[in-house]
Amino acid sequence: MDRLFYRPKDAAVVLGMSRTAVFRLIKSGELRSIKYDGYRLVPADALQEFARRLTEAA
Repeated sequence: MDRLFYRPKDAAVVLGMSRTAVFRLIKSGELRSIKYDGYRLVPADALQEFARRLTEAA
């Protein structure tokens, strides 16, 4: 089964950027995330949406 959610450090690896950059994207609203039980989680589909927006803008 594929992962449904990623911790920011894992999302950073998937996107090929730093953890700090991922937190910046979350704070700015460019990357959706949720908070669950004290953890910040990025839905897998949010990573796909973000990547799609980047490629469309290029």
